[in-house]
Amino acid sequence: MANAASGMAVHDDCKLRFLELKAKRTYRFIVFKIEEKQKQVVVEKVGEPTQSYEDFTASLPADECRYAVYDFDFVTEENCQKSRIFFIAWSPDTSRVRSKMIYASSKDRFKRELDGIQVELQATDPTEMGLDVIRSRAT
Repeated sequence: MANAASGMAVHDDCKLRFLELKAKRTYRFIVFKIEEKQKQVVVEKVGEPTQSYEDFTASLPADECRYAVYDFDFVTEENCQKSRIFFIAWSPDTSRVRSKMIYASSKDRFKRELDGIQVELQATDPTEMGLDVIRSRAT
């Protein structure tokens, strides 16, 4: 089990899409999925820059683990426009134990592939990654 999880490959598309989000702001969010049979992390869905945080949370399955990256725009108290790139490890309580273990053991390696993550969040239910939580962690 440990060998299979730690040997998780990262599809080149994951790094490419992340770079596009970070440098060109091509996407608002990216949802990543582990394909257990291929033993690799792949891009499951990308969100257009015009999509909202609600669109993002709606794209996460209620009972399956995922990794996600969200580009959060906000205005500081000094009225400066800023942005933070969030890495979210979505691991709902209702997901399979095996799935939770694979996602947990592969997270750090996958995160290292995405250079430029500013804030990390672990969430097991939607309240742990609500917009209020995102706002408070961004500043």
